Amino acid sequence: MSPAPRFVPLARLLHWLMAALLLAQLLIGVAMMASLVLRPPLIALHRPLGLALLVLVLVRLWVRRRHPPPALPADLPHWQAAAAHASHVLLYALMLALPLLGWALTSAAGNVVVLPGDVALPAIAPHDAVLYAWLRAAHGLLAWLLLATVLGHVAAALHHAWIRRDGVFEAMTWGRRPPPGTG
Repeated sequence: MSPAPRFVPLARLLHWLMAALLLAQLLIGVAMMASLVLRPPLIALHRPLGLALLVLVLVRLWVRRRHPPPALPADLPHWQAAAAHASHVLLYALMLALPLLGWALTSAAGNVVVLPGDVALPAIAPHDAVLYAWLRAAHGLLAWLLLATVLGHVAAALHHAWIRRDGVFEAMTWGRRPPPGTG
């Protein structure tokens, strides 16, 4: 029996790289709110990481379009398949929205996003204190929604790995892959 299909290597690399960067971004975001002393250097790190994630999610969407993910198991209950699809749509939407909101709130604050090499990005929102306050609140709320969605994603992945043992988790990992139905 041949092994069950996997995500292409580039999709797996992007998945795990982005998982690490998203975790770092969430932790940096919490630390920025908790420490006035560390806030400036953390913001200086948070902004380019957010833009790197924006680029990576665009690459990831391109890879996903060129190489569709493996099908879910045929015996997966319909509601779970629907929840998996909805959670992936939400994850991608949040991974696109959060960096754009961060860039817009930086612009609305009258600040410039500067990348390494002193490359300044253009403003994407007008300098406006009310808009800044709204965007900052939206960015924070969506960051918490991203955290909750990621935790649900991890819980579902572990359910597939430890309970269903159906190959869904292994499709995104790098280890050896057992044939379907042998887990």
